[in-house]
Amino acid sequence: MSENLTKLKAILREMFQLDQADLDFGIYRIMNQKREEIEQFLDRDLLPQVKTAFAQFKGEDLQAVRDELDKLKKTLDDAGVVAETSPKFQTLQAKLTKSVDVSSLENDVFSQLTNFFRRYYHEGDFLSLRRYKAGVYAIPYEGEEVKLHWANADQYYIKSSENFRDYTFKLPSGKRAHFKLVDASTEQNNKKEQAGKERRFMLCADSPVIEDAGELFIRFEYKVDEAGAKQAGLNEAAVQTVLNLLPRPQGEGRGEGGADWKRELSTLAPTDKNPRRSLLEKHLNDYTAKYSFDYFIHKDLGGFLRRELDFFIKNEVLFIDDLDVDHVRSSISKVKVIKEIGHKVIAFLEQLENFQKKLWLKKKFVVETGYCCTLDKVPEELYPPIIANTAQVEEWKRLFAIQDIQGDLHTPAYSDPLTMEFLKANPFLVLDTAFYDQEFTEKLLASFDNLEAATDGLLVHSENFQALNLMLARYRGQVKCTYIAPPYNTGTDGFHYKDNYQHSSWSSMMYDRILLGKALQSNLSTIFSSIDDGEQALLRQLMAEVYGDANFVNNIIWQKKYAPSLLSG
Repeated sequence: MSENLTKLKAILREMFQLDQADLDFGIYRIMNQKREEIEQFLDRDLLPQVKTAFAQFKGEDLQAVRDELDKLKKTLDDAGVVAETSPKFQTLQAKLTKSVDVSSLENDVFSQLTNFFRRYYHEGDFLSLRRYKAGVYAIPYEGEEVKLHWANADQYYIKSSENFRDYTFKLPSGKRAHFKLVDASTEQNNKKEQAGKERRFMLCADSPVIEDAGELFIRFEYKVDEAGAKQAGLNEAAVQTVLNLLPRPQGEGRGEGGADWKRELSTLAPTDKNPRRSLLEKHLNDYTAKYSFDYFIHKDLGGFLRRELDFFIKNEVLFIDDLDVDHVRSSISKVKVIKEIGHKVIAFLEQLENFQKKLWLKKKFVVETGYCCTLDKVPEELYPPIIANTAQVEEWKRLFAIQDIQGDLHTPAYSDPLTMEFLKANPFLVLDTAFYDQEFTEKLLASFDNLEAATDGLLVHSENFQALNLMLARYRGQVKCTYIAPPYNTGTDGFHYKDNYQHSSWSSMMYDRILLGKALQSNLSTIFSSIDDGEQALLRQLMAEVYGDANFVNNIIWQKKYAPSLLSG
């Protein structure tokens, strides 16, 4: 196998994330479904397809002509004849000049494809790096008066968040094991974690493994690792520590049929890359990886890569000035092969990216719905279960300090338990259905003649893109005023971005969400945004892209701190 083919296969394996085959959540499950098809293409189809494409040149293979020329020269030299004077030798020399080096063509195809995909792909994302010439990139331009462009303009920014949950998995015997997070620290006050101070999942120093009620609990902390270890290394150490702490079953209740945790967690769950991987290692890798994968989704990856491949071929493969009549045919064949192979790879990538895009744009399920209303809207027959609801009463104490209500000649004082008279005397206490069961909530909702009309406020707890997308069907064109407070993107405010495309990632995140927000607004609505100097100019341009520059009204500048306090010390 040639070195260039090896390099091409390496970058393609990275693009298809075949080195992540041991992960079985999210998009990686889809990757694994396609794994066999992709492996066949890389290992069995790629090289034969390239060789077939250049089969027409085999008859004039450069090496064959060179071998014949060397043999003739030796014969002439042995006969004492000057080779250059031989008509046959002169004919073979001329043919050698015009012959095609098939091996060189094949290697060039692999090299060009490697250069193309390596340029546009980096750590899971595809970026527009259309090189016009060395050090100069071209941007798509359609004749606009002013063009606003950023590196990630054609991608959805997938906002990541730390959503820690316990992780449970079954062992071959049916027993259950749990990864339990007992302590997690995150940056406070919107500060971005410092380089070398990244948080990792680490085994608890205190009782890392506990067996309780026939189930196993492996306890973790999420905190800064002062030694700067990588998560993969910490996982390997955690696996060994856990297995060393687990004894084989012995004693009463742990004989035949007992929980042999060590044996079951050591069960092999191999991959091509890691044939000795244990079941414990597999699940631990899944558990820790879920919180460290952040990415973009391309809006039209197939169209983008096919356009860029054409541009790449025209500017970096076909050098018109260097072409002569004898080499035009081989050059055209090389281009055809690059396009044919390139389009096959792009088709695979497009399927995977489009599936991710479909999942991202699909309206999400509402996992929980609750209602808040004041007591004056609640039927009195529901007051007894309200009085008996300790959690509701405790919230009223915390929010409204009802325990301090003394009462007078006309109103009752706070008492424990509450009374019907107290509830009637305080009709604007807010009831939250989060504290009640489904039966109570259904009775409450059934008491409203028109729940839609009675609902005069909506609070959605969600990732902002998904919330806006979900609300479109109900509130399109109805919002009269919008206020947004995007991250200031100062580099210390917790906004995540990849590859140092700080402002580009921020622009992609903001643009799509502003666009969705506009669809919710009426034609007479207004939008306000809080921002600081860091992204004020860029936000103004993004808003102009969506709303039109003529709709801009004004900047309102307010002073948060006095300048002397910033200079003190």
